[in-house]
Amino acid sequence: MRRKIIAGNWKMNGNRDLVRQVAERAADSDAGAELAICPPFPLLPTAASQLPFGVALGAQDVSEYEAGAYTGEVSAAMLLEAGCRYVIVGHSERRTLYGEDNGRVAGKFVAAKQAGLTPILCVGETLAERDAERTEAVVGEQLDAVCEAAGAQAFRGAVVAYEPVWAIGTGRTATPEQAQEVHAFIRQRVAERDGSEVAEQLPVLYGGSMKPGNAAELLGQPDIDGGLIGGASLDPDSFLSIYKAAAEG
Repeated sequence: MRRKIIAGNWKMNGNRDLVRQVAERAADSDAGAELAICPPFPLLPTAASQLPFGVALGAQDVSEYEAGAYTGEVSAAMLLEAGCRYVIVGHSERRTLYGEDNGRVAGKFVAAKQAGLTPILCVGETLAERDAERTEAVVGEQLDAVCEAAGAQAFRGAVVAYEPVWAIGTGRTATPEQAQEVHAFIRQRVAERDGSEVAEQLPVLYGGSMKPGNAAELLGQPDIDGGLIGGASLDPDSFLSIYKAAAEG
């Protein structure tokens, strides 16, 4: 059975007090699901020292390079040493605001895996792409880039997060049926690339405005294995409420 994962992406938000609040509320976290937070880089040491056992730490980005003259970049080895288990790669904001293409995202995915981190690969389409009925084409290309760089077996031990770009920070959410359809496609695409066993075990998270009010219904879908939570992860009570829905599901 695939594990349920609820990961909070704080983006460029948060402070030490938020780390403390999440740590306190997560102290009695249920073993029925995995809980993780991905705060900004400066908060990683604080989180690593305060989070209770069983709550995982992740970063929001990683360099595709091991070391060198790359000012402002952070390597996978550094993140691992800082206590990270996960790292987000290919978030739509990185793709859109910083011009990261599929090839670069695949490079970051590979670098994370090689260092022993678990990459959370974000894939998803814009509203224009959905309206043009290109959802599967766009998501397929994003997945294929990783397969071409490292093979479908690279998804073993990794995580994929489907984030419909049109449902991030807009208050709009894909219906459970819409989300399930794309999650099933993701699993099918990995399976078609010689990864049927890997695809069956691959956790696929939903990353489009999951909230306490819709979490249970989304998490009840057969191919939705958790959530990559944005805004709601900044409210400890809301975040832990979503986690409880996953742990009880």
